[in-house]
Amino acid sequence: MPRVWDVPVHDSTRVRDVRVAAGAAARHAGLAEARVAAAELVATELATNLLKHAGGGRVLLDLVGPVVPAYADERISVVQIMAVDHGPGMPDTAAALRDGYSTAASLGAGLGTCLRTADDFDLHSTPGRGTVVLARIASGPDRGAAGPHPVPLPVRAGGLNIPFAGAEFSGDAWACVRTGERVTLMLADGLGHGPQAARASSAAVEALRQAPHLPPSDLLRRMHSALRGTRGAAVAVAQLDIAAGRLSFTGVGNVGARLRHGDTWHGLVSRPGIVGSHLPVHLPEHQELWTEDCLLVLHSDGLPSRWSPGPAAHARSSLDPAVIAASIVRDAGSPARPVRDDTAVAVLGPFPPDRSS
Repeated sequence: MPRVWDVPVHDSTRVRDVRVAAGAAARHAGLAEARVAAAELVATELATNLLKHAGGGRVLLDLVGPVVPAYADERISVVQIMAVDHGPGMPDTAAALRDGYSTAASLGAGLGTCLRTADDFDLHSTPGRGTVVLARIASGPDRGAAGPHPVPLPVRAGGLNIPFAGAEFSGDAWACVRTGERVTLMLADGLGHGPQAARASSAAVEALRQAPHLPPSDLLRRMHSALRGTRGAAVAVAQLDIAAGRLSFTGVGNVGARLRHGDTWHGLVSRPGIVGSHLPVHLPEHQELWTEDCLLVLHSDGLPSRWSPGPAAHARSSLDPAVIAASIVRDAGSPARPVRDDTAVAVLGPFPPDRSS
């Protein structure tokens, strides 16, 4: 089930809690002790930075797949550490990564240490809105060591999953897998929240892994059978045929989907129903052209339906999809307006050409 460690950081006592959570997540992922120590170090640095530079925030730790979608039978767990704040933001992110740079009378080595230690590292900051910092710790010391990918893909996926009210498990789940030249992104929102909702969304993930070659409509029918006996879930499935440059989409329930073409966004419509309980007889597949400037966002209803993409989602840069997802969640809320349910956002976007090998 989607185990997530959500640690609010508003005073120095929570830094230790973040470190403990990082160690637990890394051991849960089966990482060697050296990488467990790396996860603890990075998480501690990010939590400390939240207090020094943003007046607090939250650290989210999750077990995810590699950013380049793996084959469905590659059960690879990577520890994803995300620090999110509503602070003043950074005017110069490049300078912030240099050792010795500090705005808080410190040694200025925190983000540089994280960059060197993590297998994946990225950040995005908007003055007046806040900062998102991402680090992933995998099984090996080298970047890109998150799994065997003999044929480079021009796309990558990432996401964020936040359980309601700091619960241990999220009722939402997302996954992205590949089979041949097809990449399938799925997001499931189990009805309600808590362990029972998590079991439903986890069953949807497992059904995807068992038959990633099926088109979205057939995958949803397979998931419908797999989710019988659970609470059921809202599910959206998007499948990209890389060779054809075509995206196919089918959704059931209230999982939101938006696709960016250049600077234009439009929604992809799901059918009413509940996977595992009430599946529509007809499941049409919506077809879209996919080009190198496309970006796909799937999200559960914990995110307001009228969310704004924000600067990160509009950026024509090499931002990690998980950073985009976290920025969307941050910009849609505030410390004074907590989320009303489990919240998951999954993003599929282009892999920068100079980093696709």
